[in-house]
Amino acid sequence: MSRVKNNFSIKDLENISGIKAHTIRIWEKRYELLSPDRTDTNIRRYSLSSLQELLNITLLYNHGFKISKIASLDQQEIPILVREIALKSNSEQVSINALKLSMVNFDTVLFDATYEEIILHNDFEFVFINIFMPLMNELGILWQTNAISPSHEHFITNLIKQKIHIQTELLQKEYLPQHNNKIFVLYLPEDEIHELGILFLNYFILKFGYRTIFLGQSLQTESLETLLSYNADLCFVTYLTVEPNKDNIDQYIYDFHQRILKHNGAKLAIMGPQQAHIDLSKLPNNVHLFKNVNAFQQKFLEASIFV
Repeated sequence: MSRVKNNFSIKDLENISGIKAHTIRIWEKRYELLSPDRTDTNIRRYSLSSLQELLNITLLYNHGFKISKIASLDQQEIPILVREIALKSNSEQVSINALKLSMVNFDTVLFDATYEEIILHNDFEFVFINIFMPLMNELGILWQTNAISPSHEHFITNLIKQKIHIQTELLQKEYLPQHNNKIFVLYLPEDEIHELGILFLNYFILKFGYRTIFLGQSLQTESLETLLSYNADLCFVTYLTVEPNKDNIDQYIYDFHQRILKHNGAKLAIMGPQQAHIDLSKLPNNVHLFKNVNAFQQKFLEASIFV
């Protein structure tokens, strides 16, 4: 499962690029773009370089270039034009496509260059919510349909984690907590390993001048009991991507409430897609669900100290 995927069907190309398979076939026939191999049964198979070429073509095409013009370009010109457009465009989708291209090519330089151009004009919160999250949502679908391999997903995920860590460290170095009466404890439940959401929430809370205790992934509920000795207003924060699953999530919340929340003023804030499976009629009063960071901010965070 961890090997690099380097052989793609025309359906894979459609899923990754957004260009319909029918259109890809026309471009091949009419403009001699792409050069697929064929199986013994005449089924098209595309190499990693073919996918790279199609992503380049797609970016130019979506940016107003006619396909006939693209076909007339020298092969060496296309990557240069793509980089120029990706780095100068204010379009989120162009940036997302550039990051997808960096993923397919395992191109850290392109990822960093694209990120640096975006961050020049936007704050990190904008980049994460409007670029990184939509990108990861797209990649989740591509991974489930085997259009990309786990190696691709791990590559891009770890680059995004690096950016979050850098931004978080800058906050921790430059600003002291302004609100010491409230502590946010960020963690992921047992068997939940998807950290991007909780890493960003840690950064987001720090930005508002609050103290955080970041505990990371796959933590058993009983391990959190030691935090109850803190003489402060505790808010536990978690981000549920796949665990607890829909069959166990209500029991998880009940157990968490009984063990951690029942006899003190602590609260639990839940974000992430798994909250869709929670039975709201059973939800304790001190457990809160949030669909986005703005709702979380309105509930728990005071006005930004950086305004």
